[in-house]
Amino acid sequence: MENGLIRGDTLSVLRELPADSFDAGVTSPPYNKGERHQGWLVPKVTYHASSDRRAEDVYQAEQIEVLNELYRVTRPGGSFFYNHKLRWDRGWLQHPYAWVSKTDWVLRQEIIWQRKIAGNIRGWRFWQVEERIYWLYKPRLEEAAAPIGTELESRHAKMTSIWEIRPERKLDWAPDPFPLEIPARCIYAILGDGQGRVIDPYAGSGTTLVAAKLLGYDYLGIDISEEYIEKARERLANAAVEQVRLDKEIEKHRVGLTFKQRKERGLTKPRTRRPRLI
Repeated sequence: MENGLIRGDTLSVLRELPADSFDAGVTSPPYNKGERHQGWLVPKVTYHASSDRRAEDVYQAEQIEVLNELYRVTRPGGSFFYNHKLRWDRGWLQHPYAWVSKTDWVLRQEIIWQRKIAGNIRGWRFWQVEERIYWLYKPRLEEAAAPIGTELESRHAKMTSIWEIRPERKLDWAPDPFPLEIPARCIYAILGDGQGRVIDPYAGSGTTLVAAKLLGYDYLGIDISEEYIEKARERLANAAVEQVRLDKEIEKHRVGLTFKQRKERGLTKPRTRRPRLI
């Protein structure tokens, strides 16, 4: 399977891919905001060659199918990171966990992406400045009873479960793409300095693929828009211009000594209890 992009409907293309083909993946699907909701700071989001206006039950059922196909094409022990957000429709909350929890995946962690900016500044509720990133895991056969997975290295685990990263501002031709730092962090934390194959089933602007390429991994993207496919290919061809930005993210994945190593070398200070005042 060669590196690149495939044009087509996400679910249809996934069904044609062989099982156990990928080690990791990152995506942010269309949010089904109805192409009518917008904020004072962010205009309504529309997509080229696809609709973001479906009945909610149809949308959620399709997302479950897509995630289950991604589970099938991911190797045991592999991970997938699924970016979505909380939405409200006439006051009713639509939470991504409602359908993520119905898939074949094991939900390993819910990560909060703190965007530091609200798309809709209104007074119906506190300004929403965060989105969710679900770390999904496909257990190995021997992990059926306890799908714990492999422990993260300290240099990756120290990132915590709240990621303060500003939204992407430089790609004005794509609908609200996530920044390069998001897929870079996800992929690098899972695959480290080794080899692996990465997938993004809603490739859009190609950000996940650029991160994978710069990190030295193989990659495959899917998108229904010929316009996005061509622009993503152009971006991949010029990916080197984004290397400095990616390197700044990788620099964050460094530690001196782990806590265990510090303890073994007697570098940790014992806790002292303050006397209780009676």
